[in-house]
Amino acid sequence: MSVSSDPLDYAAIAQEVFLIEAEAVAGLAAHVDGSFSAAVSAILASTGRTIVCGMGKSGIIGKKVSATLASTGTPSFFMHPAEAYHGDLGMVDGNDIFIALSHSGETEELLRLLPFLRDNGNCTIALTGNTRSTLARQVDHHLWVHVAREACPLQLAPTASTTAALAMGDALAVSLMRARDFQTHHFARFHPGGNLGRRMLALVRDEMRTDDLPFIKPDAMAAEVVATMSGGRLGLAIVSQDGVTPLGVITDGDLRRALETNQERFFQSRADDMMTPNPMLIGPDSRMSAAVEIMAERRITSLIVVDDSGILGVVQK
Repeated sequence: MSVSSDPLDYAAIAQEVFLIEAEAVAGLAAHVDGSFSAAVSAILASTGRTIVCGMGKSGIIGKKVSATLASTGTPSFFMHPAEAYHGDLGMVDGNDIFIALSHSGETEELLRLLPFLRDNGNCTIALTGNTRSTLARQVDHHLWVHVAREACPLQLAPTASTTAALAMGDALAVSLMRARDFQTHHFARFHPGGNLGRRMLALVRDEMRTDDLPFIKPDAMAAEVVATMSGGRLGLAIVSQDGVTPLGVITDGDLRRALETNQERFFQSRADDMMTPNPMLIGPDSRMSAAVEIMAERRITSLIVVDDSGILGVVQK
């Protein structure tokens, strides 16, 4: 294979690909009909899992569709059709929904699974680009993902067609999310390894900072306040007479406002002159999700963690 000696405008090629694939996805809207609604309803009514199946590039798209379903409240896994035909069909329960992806609708490895699925009582859904294909005619619900042209200049490599199938899979997942009232805390439960999951599921005690807390006494002068805040590296100082009871908090914002107000007299100010009294508190066994929500509502970035014994730490966004 030789490389063209003619100069090519690669940016223009990329723009053309984006245009073709955007047109392919936008064109799907005109073909969403009762079959789509029936497919969503069937998945919602099922007590089993949603199994996604496809060969080649369609299989790769199927893996992503299955992963999106599983992470958004619809139990799902991907099954390779060749492996299914050689024993993996033993994993298929009669209550499972079976989604097949094939742009031609004539993929042999998928077609030979249909007799088993019919006999097993499975509801079947197909995403194809041909309403007259064998697969489209033999499943319970057909979702048309036809595209006018591929982005591939040879019209051979699946490009726009796989993008369209991916978008249809996303449409199914989002519809199911809306129907199940799938919320942020549900998402977090399925993503405990991610930042969102960790913050939503963790307790405040798991996230709070407890060492070298920046305590300052209420009669401390401004210079000591500045030094304490700089050393604490939390962007605040906790005003407390005894290190147990919080009297107030001084943040970077409080410091700036005090400087603007007092100007040359700033360093004559005391901690209790510039602090925000009655700071927001939270218990150590509260969820981090509750802490984040409080901070968002109050437009603050820190909460002081306390229990019956007094100040335990600071938790931040």
